[in-house]
Amino acid sequence: MAYWILRSEPDVYGWDDLVRDGSTEWNGVRNYTARNFLKDMVPGDQAIFYHSNIQKAAVGIMEITRAWQPDGDDGKWASVEVKALQPLAKPVPLPEIKAEPRLKDLEMVRQSRLSVTPVRPEEWAVLLEMSGTAPDRQGRSARGSTCRASS
Repeated sequence: MAYWILRSEPDVYGWDDLVRDGSTEWNGVRNYTARNFLKDMVPGDQAIFYHSNIQKAAVGIMEITRAWQPDGDDGKWASVEVKALQPLAKPVPLPEIKAEPRLKDLEMVRQSRLSVTPVRPEEWAVLLEMSGTAPDRQGRSARGSTCRASS
């Protein structure tokens, strides 16, 4: 299983929208590097939902439920389907992420313009720790909290 950060502006499509919808198509990504990361995702991978621009904080955990498919009129872009798993126990704001030495190599910090970035397992654990969200025995986020979204 791989880990990711997917960023969206909360006034366009935020965590509360995903919780309401249960699942969504993560589409509209128009950067080649971010597109390639979407193509690397497989069902079962997990992703942090990050609010960009306004709140600038990690707020929830999603699961990738379908591998990539072509997106856009020309089909050269990619999208994946995601579902809400659970909110983070507390949001993790960008200044705290940047101040944490164990996250100095986090791709989201290093490549701040990308809306899709990978997260190393040790970084995932740090982000969960900072949010007060307990991992399960496999290092994933613990499921079964507030946000049981249907597929």
